[in-house]
Amino acid sequence: MSRVVRVAAAQMGPIARAEGRAEVVDRLIAQLHKAHSFGADLVIYPEMALTTFFPRWVFDDPNEADAFCEAAMPNPAIQPLFDEAARLQVGFSLGYAELTQEEGRKRRFNASILVDGTGAIVGKYRKVHIPGLAHADPDGCASNFEKRYFENGNLGFPVFRAFGGVLGMCICNDRRWPEAWRVMGLQGAELVMCGYNTGATRMVMEGNRRVMEPAHLATEHNLLVMRAAAYQNCCWVVGVAKAGAEEGSNFLGDTCIIAPTGDVVAKAVGLGDEVIVADCDLSAGDYNRRSIFNFEAHRQLQHYGLITAQRGVKVPV
Repeated sequence: MSRVVRVAAAQMGPIARAEGRAEVVDRLIAQLHKAHSFGADLVIYPEMALTTFFPRWVFDDPNEADAFCEAAMPNPAIQPLFDEAARLQVGFSLGYAELTQEEGRKRRFNASILVDGTGAIVGKYRKVHIPGLAHADPDGCASNFEKRYFENGNLGFPVFRAFGGVLGMCICNDRRWPEAWRVMGLQGAELVMCGYNTGATRMVMEGNRRVMEPAHLATEHNLLVMRAAAYQNCCWVVGVAKAGAEEGSNFLGDTCIIAPTGDVVAKAVGLGDEVIVADCDLSAGDYNRRSIFNFEAHRQLQHYGLITAQRGVKVPV
């Protein structure tokens, strides 16, 4: 039996450092209205959708990052988005920088939440794979210093029963690590939301020289990992980007909705605020889940131990 959720991926154009929360929330609500006009049940926003991507800078005092974080969710600045979504009965997923007090100390996480059509938070995820550096880069190649400001997420890769199915979340760099998807796949995830702020180009060291990575690889790798994850884990993948030129950085875009077959069924065409929509039948991965990717029938972990032992490799099973 089909279980269709109409999903809107709300790509965002650049957010300036001087742009306040109220301005950004107005943009989010405008996208919410457009998604609602398309009949969407669920709107997915990018990673860190409320502010500019501040980890591009190395603040002398890491605590300067607190100004870009949310100490509560919702809070008065963000409440209008929750209220309007509840009025329209449209759910959403939102990425943001989280500031919290846990274990007797201040902590920051790169987080996302899932909100149902009543405005209630039904799930939260904290980014596990934190990229970049903690200190200034002497080679001048790095443009990401998330390790300076965020801790690794401590919630694992949970899934949530909402919108008539099993939904998961990951954030940006998580999408490059197959175990992130497989952990959710083993829990029966039928749709996974992934927000990202990914550069359109990347500097790398080649010997003692700084060189630009081939320009096509950012798009190639972005689609490659998400299409493979969708196919291998029999789930829909919704990748939602920050796009365009923001404070000297060029973000990739390429927001897309990918079916459990690995097919890209919808894709953004620009580098600004843009909403794309697809009807996602959450049962579409059932056949492959019962056949080629039947974990119970084909993925027996004791055999992994035997194979690796024969090769002299120790892998926990």
